[in-house]
Amino acid sequence: MKNYTDLRKINKVFQQYGIDISGKGKYASFENDLRMDKVFVSGLIFELEYELHRELEDDKIAGITAPAQVIELLMS
Repeated sequence: MKNYTDLRKINKVFQQYGIDISGKGKYASFENDLRMDKVFVSGLIFELEYELHRELEDDKIAGITAPAQVIELLMS
């Protein structure tokens, strides 16, 4: 049940940024498809970490290019 709650929180944060994570949207590139600067991607990741009370390692964050990757890191 906790996973479902976490997914709802993740979806809420992505919606605040105008990102639809259903279907193919979760595989869209932050920079190319969604036209997001790295600053906004960092802000998105920070808000997700804050909402879920988790902290991701900086080396793992550096390789993130799509919402699905963020979700996978947060749920593992």
